[in-house]
Amino acid sequence: MELLQGLLLITSIHLLAAASPGPDFVLVSQQTLSNGKKAGIMCSIGIALGLSIHITYSAFGLATVIANSSSALWVIKILGGGYLIYLGIKGLKAKAATTSVEDAVAPKRYSAKKSIGVGFLCNALNPKAPIYFVSLFTVVLSPDMPLYQIAIYGAWIMLIQFAWFALVVGILSRPAINLRFKQSGHWIDRVLGGAMIMLGIKVIATRTN
Repeated sequence: MELLQGLLLITSIHLLAAASPGPDFVLVSQQTLSNGKKAGIMCSIGIALGLSIHITYSAFGLATVIANSSSALWVIKILGGGYLIYLGIKGLKAKAATTSVEDAVAPKRYSAKKSIGVGFLCNALNPKAPIYFVSLFTVVLSPDMPLYQIAIYGAWIMLIQFAWFALVVGILSRPAINLRFKQSGHWIDRVLGGAMIMLGIKVIATRTN
């Protein structure tokens, strides 16, 4: 498959996958609404970097092994589901923000490294990723494909992922929209935390075959 044709195909497929509601979307929304635009962008970067794990093992054919190994998938499901539940519990513990003028104006400081790390782990531990990347790369990869072309595909997928979530962060960071969430931010954290827990339970409970 020619490079341009492969890029167009990957774009159409991965845009739909990125836009689908899931743990990454919930996490980016929670980080943006709770900790501001910078935290949302850093989390989006972490999610995009997390894709590098899936892209790397897919390029070397390991995704097929993982997708067809019930024991390997089970381990990934436990780790991924457990991490989502952990994030959800933290969200459920959210407390109402103080109503002082200083707190309303000053943005909440949040470690960029921590935001990137949380996003990276959320994506890297997604147990659905091996199956998805098996399907995606089966369409565009071939045994004689040069390494540089695989690298271009991988970088493009990561860019698509980041661009989508950067758009989500931009929308949620708009003053008019963000102001509506400010007064009920802790409730949003709790709702998103509950959604994260349900996603984690669903991940663990879903059959591997």
